[in-house]
Amino acid sequence: METIIRELINDAGKSGADLSMVKRRVAKKYKAPCPTNISLLRTYHKLVENKTLQASPLVKNLLITRPVRSLSGIVNISVLTKPYPCPGKCIYCPSQKGSPKSYLNNEPAVMRAILNKYDPYDQVKMRLRALEMTGHPTDKIELRIIGGTWSFYPKNYQTWFVKRCFDACNARGRSDISKAQKCNETARHRIVGLSIETRPDFITEKEIQRLRELGATMAELGVQSIYDDALKLIKRGHGRNETIRATKLLKDAGFKVCYQMMPNLPGANTLRDKKMFRELFSNGDFQPDMLKIYPCALLKEAPLYRWWKNKKYKPYTKHQLIALVKAIKKSVPPYVRIQRITRDIPSQSIIAGPAKLSNLRQMITGHCKCIRCREVKGDYNAKEKLFLFRRDYQASGGKEIFLTFENKNQSKLYSLLRLRVCVENGSRPFAMIREVHTFGQSLEVRPLKARLPAEGRTSPASPQHKGLGKKLLQEAEKISLLSGVNKIEIISGVGVRGYYRKLGYKLEKTYMTKFLSA
Repeated sequence: METIIRELINDAGKSGADLSMVKRRVAKKYKAPCPTNISLLRTYHKLVENKTLQASPLVKNLLITRPVRSLSGIVNISVLTKPYPCPGKCIYCPSQKGSPKSYLNNEPAVMRAILNKYDPYDQVKMRLRALEMTGHPTDKIELRIIGGTWSFYPKNYQTWFVKRCFDACNARGRSDISKAQKCNETARHRIVGLSIETRPDFITEKEIQRLRELGATMAELGVQSIYDDALKLIKRGHGRNETIRATKLLKDAGFKVCYQMMPNLPGANTLRDKKMFRELFSNGDFQPDMLKIYPCALLKEAPLYRWWKNKKYKPYTKHQLIALVKAIKKSVPPYVRIQRITRDIPSQSIIAGPAKLSNLRQMITGHCKCIRCREVKGDYNAKEKLFLFRRDYQASGGKEIFLTFENKNQSKLYSLLRLRVCVENGSRPFAMIREVHTFGQSLEVRPLKARLPAEGRTSPASPQHKGLGKKLLQEAEKISLLSGVNKIEIISGVGVRGYYRKLGYKLEKTYMTKFLSA
């Protein structure tokens, strides 16, 4: 294995094809089986740690298994809450004993949760070990809490659950959640973003304050549809106005807002679904930052199954759904990220319809300018010139300013910042930075003494740690001053507070703040 690693370094191996060729050549020479990338990665780290090999970020990245998991600049960890009653009676939603409402026990995240008896600490530790074993840096974590309606769970359970997630990342327990959060600011595994799933009708000012105390920075809203007749038909329990109100409250508080949308609901047709997605981004009452497109899946465990049996519901055909998703992707503006297309439900659990197409995103390429489709990922070129772009749009009674560093033709997105400015309507003028994110291969942020001796804070394979975020913050501060606002706030994940402190921000309640001067 050492021979393979040294050959890769000496031959400047840069691609998966180079790695495969060297592995086959060495295996043939020594008449041995080809080693796995995981075993090669372990050998690489051992050689670097023993100072018998100079670190090579390019070779290290080659050995990472499923590199896409950390090519967005962070790693995601999903943690499932325990089964608990749900306030909703949605006809499409499955109910299965031993799983939270809307989840099935053969979904990957649910299987991991069951294996760990729904303990948040054990779920996080298991994912951290799996990610590290396959070579992914786990310094920057976006924690996603899933399972049922979060806001309906008992408050003491919520606090315990989130604290245990922080404890797992801190590798030590703390007596209360505030101490666990403080510890996480300098921990090895820092939670830089925390999202929850809830319903629009559960979002209030009081609920938002509580979410901030827990450290949440993003809310996934189960919107499903923006048409009241459709929401009434599926027994959703809320209407269009609740979604509009929740979106404004969350954005004014700095949250990133993700809509879970469900085309192919009972009573829908492809023309109406296309119209619905167009309105999401032409009507300032909506304008979500992120989308999850979950075509209605027909499951035996849901009441909708009986509708289908009685011929009261007919799913779209494969061709109808593909054409619809293509049209949706074309209508999505460049300041929106399509997080997912289709739920992670095993196809054998889906009775009928195109929701069985688990690889729908891969089937539809070249039709989208969303953030995810333009992220630089592993295609970073340090010599490529970057340009600052600005896009303004009205949303929920305020001005959203979307700043990015991209290449000249805007095909590669390196870094972004979302700034919300509200100075009218008689309310208190404010400027709120809702997101700062640099893409590319995630890099370690730990202090030098805590890392391998030869590892660096920057890498020729990633745009991270090169000052892009700092430049975007400076631009946002200028824009805020020109808008007549002399104080700027940032909704900050607990694990990234230290970064903002270095740039002159101070913690005020749950936000990082800074007074601006010309």
